[in-house]
Amino acid sequence: MKSRDLIYVLACISYCLIIGAGTYEHLSTWRIAFSEPPRSLMMFQGEYAIQPVSFWRPIHPLTLILLLATLALNWRTGRRKNILITLGTYVLMIIATFIYFVPELMSITTTPFADTVDAELQKRAHLWISLSMVRLSFIFASACVLIHGLTKPEGNPA
Repeated sequence: MKSRDLIYVLACISYCLIIGAGTYEHLSTWRIAFSEPPRSLMMFQGEYAIQPVSFWRPIHPLTLILLLATLALNWRTGRRKNILITLGTYVLMIIATFIYFVPELMSITTTPFADTVDAELQKRAHLWISLSMVRLSFIFASACVLIHGLTKPEGNPA
């Protein structure tokens, strides 16, 4: 296997890890955590709070580096368009993540515990989930484009 192909495969794996982790969080965490905030936010607070940032902080730079390396190594191939579409989508999703998703998530999950339900906080949390699903759908679609690029010949782009 050529190094160009190996880096491309690693970029695909890293990108798909993001999809897997995002899907896992949506299926196992967010609907429960955001069901009755702030009462339902306990998993993010206290001494034994979960720390998803331990995964998300390193995976994004790694994925970006792998996608950029894949683009550089495949610039003169038929795969370039697939990589550019995925990279463009990913960069837009990262920008949206840092402008809206992370600040809003931090605002919601750091709300002090109360044994009540805050309807406004619940509404914000449900909007966050809905928009996050849209973001995840774009990432999933662009992953299909990236993976499809592996089937293209290494010759010059058409």
